[in-house]
Amino acid sequence: MTTNPKTLLDHFEIDPKKSLGQNFLHDPNALEKIVASAELMPDDVVVEIGPGTGTLTELLARAAKKVYSIEIDERLRPILAMQLASHKNVALVFEDVQEVNIPALVERQPFVVVANIPYYITSAIIRQLLESDHRPRRIVMTVQLELAERMAARPGDLSLMAVSVQFYGKPQIVARFNPAVFWPRPDVASAVIRIDTYEKPPVDVPDEKTFFKVVRAGFSQKRKQLRNAIAGGLAIKSEAATALLERAGIDPSRRAETLTLDEWAALARVYAAENAD
Repeated sequence: MTTNPKTLLDHFEIDPKKSLGQNFLHDPNALEKIVASAELMPDDVVVEIGPGTGTLTELLARAAKKVYSIEIDERLRPILAMQLASHKNVALVFEDVQEVNIPALVERQPFVVVANIPYYITSAIIRQLLESDHRPRRIVMTVQLELAERMAARPGDLSLMAVSVQFYGKPQIVARFNPAVFWPRPDVASAVIRIDTYEKPPVDVPDEKTFFKVVRAGFSQKRKQLRNAIAGGLAIKSEAATALLERAGIDPSRRAETLTLDEWAALARVYAAENAD
């Protein structure tokens, strides 16, 4: 099996597409780190997003029972067919992952996601996976380092994305890669983020919709005090927002990035109680 992406692509006369954000991971140590981070068992089902030239796919196929590899670029079909010919447990799916019904694909079995995807759609794919009614038990994804740090941030430096990810699972950065492990080399450093999803949220919320309505309101006006952001985001008066925050035990002069998940949940509970039919 050839692992050099440039050699493979040259052989099939394929040029990487900037529009697809194609940077092919080829460093053996980096690939092994990703697979090790996934902690796969022999009976695991894996959904791989962005197999590229199949170097990571081959390692996943050795470690898991079944691998569904979703690739948007039809041009890579002959490369993947050649590279993975000996692995009968790999199913190639040539579609845009955002159009794939992943729970149906895996027949609603427990599954793990491993992905090396274009950075410009990372947020959308993470949202798709975490908000699903049949989410993966673990996600191991190579992303832009800055984005990985945002997802794994602690109170004081939280963002809407961090709160959203941490509501559904526990994120941790398990590896950092320099651009040399990819071809073509990207302009940014990368990291592997591992998210172990929860069976149920780690905080007590009235319901997800209300929780995220309140959180989005809090982050709707960056660098503003919560009383102002909540008032604007929930379309209520500043006095009402202040009272809401105080009843939740939160200082109205704080800013959204400083709140813990427990505090957001407390605010959602107070808001839900006040707006019950």
